[in-house]
Amino acid sequence: MDVHELKISCQKCRLSELCLPYGLESEELDRLEHIVQRPAPLRRGEVLYRAGGSFHAIYAVRSGALKIFSGSEDGHEQILGFYLPGELLGLDGMDKDLHKCTAVALETSSVCTLPFNQLSVLCEKIPGLQKRLFRLIGREIGVEHELLLMMGQKDAEERLAIFLVTLAARFKRRGYSQSEFRLPMSRHDLANYLGLTPETVSRLFGRFRKNGLIETNRSLVKLLDMSRLVTLCAGPEDAGRLAAVMN
Repeated sequence: MDVHELKISCQKCRLSELCLPYGLESEELDRLEHIVQRPAPLRRGEVLYRAGGSFHAIYAVRSGALKIFSGSEDGHEQILGFYLPGELLGLDGMDKDLHKCTAVALETSSVCTLPFNQLSVLCEKIPGLQKRLFRLIGREIGVEHELLLMMGQKDAEERLAIFLVTLAARFKRRGYSQSEFRLPMSRHDLANYLGLTPETVSRLFGRFRKNGLIETNRSLVKLLDMSRLVTLCAGPEDAGRLAAVMN
């Protein structure tokens, strides 16, 4: 790819403030361009990397959505997270150079591949890039930590409210509507992530619709009363955690 295309795409992209190259000087973008890889888009169900596979790169989602999950010996799949445009994944492999989970596309998705060895060398030469990378990694870890703490203490209704409110905030940061968006994951995957049954998730969506909190049309969700959803998912002790995840 010509570096001019990289600059134009970054300048015009609505994710520019979330993107790794954001804030770099022209010369620094030139150097980054030489290591960034943009493979063909993944189709729904295709694997980006597998648990046990060698760690070679981190990935920035450009479009679509992916899920990561771990598997047990009995074949049970535990979904650990969903990733939207502007978010990094693959960080699980940094510790021992082996991925601990599997990443799969939920829909047609594209990623930027950042070969880690080359990125590490470049970070030593471009302090701004290193600072941005560490900040993004720190945010990913911090958000996951806060979500786990909140989810673990809540009942089924509160977990779904937390998920919808925080997902709305993630869409807002990307310049999309925070009140109306499409869920890229299936109800089964959402139930798995929330630690609920698919039947429970379906009942909860029905209850939320009946109570005037949301409207749904298949995968499309419209949040009708954000303040009530926030009240539902966060008690006084959770206000700080919820703010950390949403901002």
